[in-house]
Amino acid sequence: VQLQACGGGLVQPGGSLGLSCAASGGIFTINKMGWYRQVPGKQRELVARIISDGSTNYAGSVEGRFTISRDNARRTVYLQMNSLKPEDTAAYYCNVLAVTQGVWGVHWGQGTLVTVSS
Repeated sequence: VQLQACGGGLVQPGGSLGLSCAASGGIFTINKMGWYRQVPGKQRELVARIISDGSTNYAGSVEGRFTISRDNARRTVYLQMNSLKPEDTAAYYCNVLAVTQGVWGVHWGQGTLVTVSS
C-alpha cells in the first residue's frame, strides 16, 4: 500500500492549509482514514479520523478549526486546516486501516511538514 500525501508548507498564523493523501496498491477496502502529527521529541498524536460511515473525531486542540473528509472513490483523505496556530507546526502523517490480500493492516504515509510562522 502506498500513501501519497500532499499539501504541506509554510503558512502564517491565522492562515489556512489543505492536506490530501491518496491510497493505492492492492487495496480491497478502507475502513478508517486519519491524520496524525508529530514534533521532534514528542509522540505522534491523532489529529483527526474519519470512518467509512462518515463519522469523525478530532483532537480537542483542533476541534472547530480542522475538517477531515474523504473521497471513497478516489481513496483519498483530506484535512482542511483553518485558523492555524504556531503550535500546529509538525510533520503530518496520513494513516489508513485497510484490507489488502485478505488481511486488515495499518498503513502510514511518508509525512508532510506544516510550519505555522510569521
